[in-house]
Amino acid sequence: MERKVEVSVIMPAYNASRYIKEAIESVYRQNVEWELIIINDASTDDTEKVIQDFLQDERIQYIKNEQNMGVAKSRNLGIARARGEYIAFLDSDDRWTENKLQRQLEVMHQKQAVLCSTARALMNQEGILTGKVIGVSDTIDYKSLLYSNCISMSSAMVRREVALEFPMQQDHLHEDYILWLQILKKYKVAYGINEPMLEYRISEQSKSGNKLQSAAMTFGVYRYIGLNLFQCIYYFAAYAINGVRKHYL
Repeated sequence: MERKVEVSVIMPAYNASRYIKEAIESVYRQNVEWELIIINDASTDDTEKVIQDFLQDERIQYIKNEQNMGVAKSRNLGIARARGEYIAFLDSDDRWTENKLQRQLEVMHQKQAVLCSTARALMNQEGILTGKVIGVSDTIDYKSLLYSNCISMSSAMVRREVALEFPMQQDHLHEDYILWLQILKKYKVAYGINEPMLEYRISEQSKSGNKLQSAAMTFGVYRYIGLNLFQCIYYFAAYAINGVRKHYL
């Protein structure tokens, strides 16, 4: 009899050997019926060697891209293979606190939600928490999300059929922000748990780590989803103000 899977965890990995063991171990701290789908996006380091022992676990699926496809297409591959009713995303350099998935499942069931996120605690590249926590509202709608992307990729849980409905795209922009906006435009509301159950690693090499690049990509998201120039400028100004408040105040 096939094992029931409640949550499929999607983990793209590119040259992730330094941190991926921590990320995987945080999945093992979850007390729900999970499967982990690791997508090795043509890494050139020893990522595969680091995770080799974990691959003996029947709960872990492993996909190896022959060429680098980017995180959006890699996540789409994982979602297509997923068996769980819900999808959770975890980047290979982040980690979760204990029972994060259970808490989110409780909210998803109670609210009949399609999307749920949590607050996040920031940590440095060595994995030491900085003491800074970025919160999330109890409810998030399309308009409020335009002002600020408060849904961190590694904090999100979404119903699988909804993830399949909106394949991730536009790797050169914030592909996760596009996804959340598309979901909320149709399904109206997401729910937040304002507890830092995601520990998010700050990296200057990431998209969000380079502030100027991140700002340009955010403006590109607004254009991509069809906002006119005036709306883009308006929401971008709000994004900039909220960014200062979020990270520096």
